Amino acid sequence: MMIVRRVWHKRVWSSTPRFLYPYTTTPAPASSLLTAHKLPFTGYTNNSIKIKIESKVGWRLFSSQALADEGMSGGIVVDVPLAQTGEGIAECELLKWFVKEGDEIEDFQPLCEVQSDKATIEITSRYKGKVAQFLYVPGDIVKVGETLLKMVVEGAQVPILKHDVTENIDSHCSEGEVKKSTTCGVLSTPAVRHLGKQYNINLNDVHGSGKDGRVLKEDIIKHAIQKGIIKDSSGFENVDSGDQFLRGEEDCLFVPAELGSHCDDKTIPLRGFQRAMVKTMSMAAKVPHFHYVEEINCDALVELKESFQNNNTEPGVKHTFLPSLIKSLSVAISKYPWINSCFNEDSMEVILKGSHNIGIAMATPSGLVVPNIKNVQSLSILEITTELLRLQQLALANKLNPEDITGGTITLSNIGAIGGKFGAPILNLPEVAIIAIGRIQKVAHFADDGNVYPVSAMTVNIGADHRVLDGATVARFCNEWKKLIEKPELLMLLMR
Repeated sequence: MMIVRRVWHKRVWSSTPRFLYPYTTTPAPASSLLTAHKLPFTGYTNNSIKIKIESKVGWRLFSSQALADEGMSGGIVVDVPLAQTGEGIAECELLKWFVKEGDEIEDFQPLCEVQSDKATIEITSRYKGKVAQFLYVPGDIVKVGETLLKMVVEGAQVPILKHDVTENIDSHCSEGEVKKSTTCGVLSTPAVRHLGKQYNINLNDVHGSGKDGRVLKEDIIKHAIQKGIIKDSSGFENVDSGDQFLRGEEDCLFVPAELGSHCDDKTIPLRGFQRAMVKTMSMAAKVPHFHYVEEINCDALVELKESFQNNNTEPGVKHTFLPSLIKSLSVAISKYPWINSCFNEDSMEVILKGSHNIGIAMATPSGLVVPNIKNVQSLSILEITTELLRLQQLALANKLNPEDITGGTITLSNIGAIGGKFGAPILNLPEVAIIAIGRIQKVAHFADDGNVYPVSAMTVNIGADHRVLDGATVARFCNEWKKLIEKPELLMLLMR
């Protein structure tokens, strides 16, 4: 009945939540909402939905999600929210859409790609239907539970849900955010919303000249000129405001004509791994660090790497210094387990980790990320090489899984791959140690008899949590690791 009345009176459609009360031309008083105990509602002709509500609270909120647009009357419009992508993840960045508005979608078809501070994840559809509307554009931050898009589906696919008023009333436009929102209840495309956000224009203040009051790009430009935000609209001509925002492959920047010759500042929001680094480093700055620096003779390591490469029988595998350093590090940790631990400040406990999950810091186009190689104590150098290659390829493609990034016990940062001699690393909490290794280079050393000879030397800098580790422990651990690097044949005696 609600749908019939709204069509009869030619009311404007909206996807905002509806209160359950008899239809009138004026809003029902708040008191009537709180005193209702049983409110029947009959839904669509083909898909009957009956809701009876009995509660101590006395009322509920629900969204009928009904649209009268042409081509949508044969199904039900449902919200597709951003699901929980991992433990502790509260929000994600929308990277790109795989579909467009109006596309027919199959079950489990990928809809979009999002990135949290831990991994990049594809969101798939749980429904078979048609894409009705996008609520976000690539680059937006979406909180877990908020609606990503709306789909038109068959009624048989939609479960009947009840939402308590004490819960979040609307995941996209909550009561505390209505004043801040510039898109809730306004008909517009993602490209138009993006343009409005770029010029800090509230779409509710813009008069929409499109069908059913839809806000168009021209309306944004006209409003911006009237408010003095821009003085000339010529810079907006010949701009296609459509598909480029849906795919996320282009970042179309609207610049007024009179500003085109100036070099303006550019504000770049931190996303994904970069945002995670801000949080991690801010916490690590509160921890008392100390650093221990040592120089290691790598002549034997250079010969070992060359021997591996000359006798390589594995296609696609390139041997480097790093896998041998990782394995020797694991063997040294077995003798000094406190290096491979984490500190629980609340309970004042140190947890000695049984697995050697050695993280490798990697610089990627998406920011610094630290995937870790699991159970190094049980792996061979060849297995470490293969796993390291897999993680590097996933990191460069921004396809790391949450399991690859979580669970690390100690971090190794190879700054020598870029060119530095040494650095002062900051802890990757809750780990208590991090090691930065510089590049291997030829340096002059003096023998006991005064003669000078060349040495392939590498500088290591161990950063440690002084709440857990002391200088003597770190020095003894470093001496053990140095011995294994300078005499790699000792690994044969200690490896399992």
